[in-house]
Amino acid sequence: MSIRSRLTLWYSGVLALTLLLFGVALYFFLYFLYMDGEKGKLQEQAESTVSRIRQEVYLSRQSGGPVTKLQPDDSDLRNNNTFLQLTELSTGYVTRSDLLLRTKLRFALSDADLKTAQQGKVLFHQIKLGGVDMLVYHLPIMTEDGQLVAILQVGTYIGNILSLFDKLRLTLLLTALAAVLLAATLGWFLSRKALRPIENVTDAAASIQNGEDLSMRIAYDGPQDEIGRLTDTINSMLARLQIVYQELDEAYRAQRRFVSDASHELRTPLTTIRGNVDLLEKMWSRLRDDREPGDEGHMELSLEAMRDIAGEAARMSRLVNSLLSLARADAGTVMEKTPLELKPVVEEVIRKANLLPRSAEWRTGDLSFLDSVRILANRDYLQQLFFIFIENAFKYTPDGSVTIDALRANGLVGIRIADTGIGMNKEEVPHIFERFYRADESRGVTPGTGLGLSIAKWILDEHGGSVEVTTREQEGTTFLVWLPVFQPDALPMTAGEPEREAPAKLAPPARAGLRAPSNGEAGGNADRKEEEGRGPDVSPSREE
Repeated sequence: MSIRSRLTLWYSGVLALTLLLFGVALYFFLYFLYMDGEKGKLQEQAESTVSRIRQEVYLSRQSGGPVTKLQPDDSDLRNNNTFLQLTELSTGYVTRSDLLLRTKLRFALSDADLKTAQQGKVLFHQIKLGGVDMLVYHLPIMTEDGQLVAILQVGTYIGNILSLFDKLRLTLLLTALAAVLLAATLGWFLSRKALRPIENVTDAAASIQNGEDLSMRIAYDGPQDEIGRLTDTINSMLARLQIVYQELDEAYRAQRRFVSDASHELRTPLTTIRGNVDLLEKMWSRLRDDREPGDEGHMELSLEAMRDIAGEAARMSRLVNSLLSLARADAGTVMEKTPLELKPVVEEVIRKANLLPRSAEWRTGDLSFLDSVRILANRDYLQQLFFIFIENAFKYTPDGSVTIDALRANGLVGIRIADTGIGMNKEEVPHIFERFYRADESRGVTPGTGLGLSIAKWILDEHGGSVEVTTREQEGTTFLVWLPVFQPDALPMTAGEPEREAPAKLAPPARAGLRAPSNGEAGGNADRKEEEGRGPDVSPSREE
């Protein structure tokens, strides 16, 4: 719920509660005021009537005779505004006014009323008599010695008063509802107007976030209240962020330009060094037979030095090529991709992998899932991707075997490369795709630059693929590379072309595949789409 809605509800609720309390107070104030007025009239009428009756009782007592029949004054009995009834307790005789006689009505007198009257207390009753709402006043008539001789009941019609208060209650309710609705409507528009600057701040911040334009500022021409101070604070923060971002961007551009320039500049001298060293090695090899016996040792040392130089130059060349690939990735270079058959590419990689230096056995598993499979890819970069994982497996498998096979599931084709090498521990899982990262145990022991998997990650991202990794120390590692199958028309597969399931096992390690890692084992995957600002969530592998 928005702030505007909450403010409107709060204001409407407070107003509704205020009107409710005011209406209830006004209603009961007027009600008791009117009823007290009617009670006063009844008391006045009753006292006027009973004063004459008491006089008769007093005179009868003075004369020493019995109390005779009590009779109200004729003017009281003929009053058309009040209902009057006198009940004598000694004789049980009841005298009623003309109004009661004409309507054939009679006031009831309960035992509780008699008991209260004997105590000399007056009573007011609001009753419904003959379908008519009435207010009745009970006044006891007593002798000087406290003997109750009669009860005078005086009533008046209050139906008009009750009807008036019914209308008043309805009027107050409707007025309160109208006032609340009007206040809610006005509150909605007023809160919208009051919160418009905050909406402008939100819209401007969203535009800055979506457009990554930190030069934008929030326009505000209102008073310097809380919103004005908030706007100034955000604008100041944006100005500072813009300066910091520009500094970081310049530093990043300079670093990227340096890597790119250094890679380009180093390629030529390294090529020259390697060429000259190869030339000298060939020349000295031909002259070795013509040297004197004493010069044989110097010649061998020279050749060994040249071989070292050539090896280091080759390693630097690979490093420069890797840096150049990463520089292209940082520059946002888009690969040119075309639809191609995947199986010939994999078979070519398998054939060339036989020529790579290795001590492990190189095995080829089931590749039938690659039949007629086409993907949208760059052939050269795709081969480089597979070679990175294969060379990685060869390096860290001194004994045992490295196996490649294929599988297919859910519109994806998977190339699985499994080894029975040294594996990796789970502490190194989050870092395997970081540049220049290499496991401490292998640094300086196994050759490599620490950039291979970073390049593999970039190639996978460009192809919309992902990688799943399963590893266990001293048992081996499995890389499962997933690539989307190329479907030009995005048509579903027909019934005659069912998609084959992946094999249940991979030999050699039967543990590799799509599953959660067991205890002591680390595993994970790299999403086909890298989240903004983060690398893929990948489980452990070894670095090149």
